[in-house]
Amino acid sequence: MAAATLELVHAVEAEVTAVQRFLALLELEQDLLVKGEVDELIDLARQKNELAAQITALGSGRTEALAAAGLPADRRGIDAWLAVHPSETRARDAWNLLMSLAGQAHEVNRANGELIQIRMQHNAQALEALLGSNASLTLYGPDGQNTPASGRRISDSA
Repeated sequence: MAAATLELVHAVEAEVTAVQRFLALLELEQDLLVKGEVDELIDLARQKNELAAQITALGSGRTEALAAAGLPADRRGIDAWLAVHPSETRARDAWNLLMSLAGQAHEVNRANGELIQIRMQHNAQALEALLGSNASLTLYGPDGQNTPASGRRISDSA
């Protein structure tokens, strides 16, 4: 296997490994969101950001290998490279796996976004209930008489 070919194969295989790890983090995030265990999400977001930066850097390595072969640094470039090297099944398999994993990661990330939106709506509704956004709600004032709730503040001066 030529050095340029090996470089491209290694670049794609490294991307596969990183995207597999990223997908595992997305699946963990989804599990935490479903269970309502949100305390771990901050650290998980940090891990995802670090891994996303690594995936971006690995993608740059692949595009540099394609550019060195005189090909476009995008999907068309890898497709052209694979067409010129039909016997490179290792590269083709790695690329196909990478595309499959990227699709899975996209779908899990989309679902996680929906779960986050649902949780945010639930929290907003709970906050509205706690703050008493209903103007007809009355509270007892310091004199023991019913008074309309003012604004969205709970008074503790009674």
